[in-house]
Amino acid sequence: MSARVLVVDDIEANRKLLHAKLSNEYFHVITAVDGVDAIERARAEEPDVILMDVMMPRMDGVEATRELKVDPRTEHIPVVMVTALNEREERLRGLGAGADDFLTKPVNDLLLLSRVRALTKYKLVADELRKREASGRRIGALDLNASARASEPARILVVDENERQAKRICKYLEGLHRPLSLGEATAMGIASSMVDVLIVSLENDQLDGLRLCAYMRSEEATRDLPIIVVAEPDDSERAVRALELGASDIVIKPIDAEELNARVKTQVRKKRYLDALRSRLDQSMELAVTDQLTGLHNRRYMRMQLEQFVRRAHMGDPQVSVLIVDLDFFKRINDIYGHNAGDEVLKEFSRRLRENIRPMDLACRYGGEEFVIVMPETRPGLAYSAAERLRKKVAETPFRLKSGEDLRVTMSGGISTSEEDEDIDHLLKRADDALYQAKSNGRNRIELHESAAARAGDHETQSEPSQDA
Repeated sequence: MSARVLVVDDIEANRKLLHAKLSNEYFHVITAVDGVDAIERARAEEPDVILMDVMMPRMDGVEATRELKVDPRTEHIPVVMVTALNEREERLRGLGAGADDFLTKPVNDLLLLSRVRALTKYKLVADELRKREASGRRIGALDLNASARASEPARILVVDENERQAKRICKYLEGLHRPLSLGEATAMGIASSMVDVLIVSLENDQLDGLRLCAYMRSEEATRDLPIIVVAEPDDSERAVRALELGASDIVIKPIDAEELNARVKTQVRKKRYLDALRSRLDQSMELAVTDQLTGLHNRRYMRMQLEQFVRRAHMGDPQVSVLIVDLDFFKRINDIYGHNAGDEVLKEFSRRLRENIRPMDLACRYGGEEFVIVMPETRPGLAYSAAERLRKKVAETPFRLKSGEDLRVTMSGGISTSEEDEDIDHLLKRADDALYQAKSNGRNRIELHESAAARAGDHETQSEPSQDA
């Protein structure tokens, strides 16, 4: 997997060495000479991974990382700190600034490439979600305040057959997080929505940590779940293999409690960043097809779905019927009681509508006080019966306003049923014509379009008008 890698180092020989190693593996390499230069290049080039030296003039790597992680333009870019120092304090400083990982000079080639590839996979997912989010923002169908449990304690699942070690890890994490120790079989039944991070030990007799990593990455429910593997200091080969199989990070024994917490915090931050993007995208998709007042589908979504139902009917599937409904004398409600009362009536009508149609039917707000119900695989007679049931449910019980007043509301409806080679505009026009006929005949009634009525039989299609609302 290729990627754009920004190499940051004030020593030219170090930049050239990393450039050569990465270029040989077909990565596109960009370079910067210090922290200030790195920030400018990151904003301009939008790399997939940044390899950041720690000790540099003007601005060191830790400060540059901190600046990158608070900038919305660059916060999602993974940063690997490269240092000649293998000291605990340096790792904690870097992780605290938002670094995703550490490499110690001289850099191990296998570990370098494995880290870059693993972080590139995360960046690809984040980029795709950010691209979709930008599209949602452009059309205005995005709640920028949506969050993903950013302040809640993280749920950490520790999978280790060594009970003492599992308890020790859980103890390290308690207070900041909610750790739980379980066996491998139970771990394979989890979903990413159940936990935030999975910690797996590679050193076990019965438990194959590598197999568990591979399994988690193969399942849709856990594909993006962060996995931290615990490895022995002399087991770099299996640690690298774990990264190749999808592990997100490595903790080397003996486990340092502060470093473990810092690494867990980094993985939780990354997961919740993706969760927040997905949450906003899900909401933007819902907003794009939903009427905000009533919660029903909107006109755009109705037309897309009706197009498919009609196309299937033309190919031999059962007919699709359409019911267009209009609330009788709705303008009078707005004029007398106010538009807020009118909104209450629309919401209550939508609730009754949802409760009195089949799960397969599609209820939409067409505009104003007009609604469309798409009834797949429904012949005229059955569509008429369903519409009559809805009409009675609306008329028989008054609508209670928040002010305490009761309003008697009725509806009129027109039905059409798909015909051979008919497009949806003509189908909707015929239903609208039938609705007009219902209003002309006294309102609070259902009419079938004459072509559908002929097929259904006139005796099935006459509803008795009630007193007007």
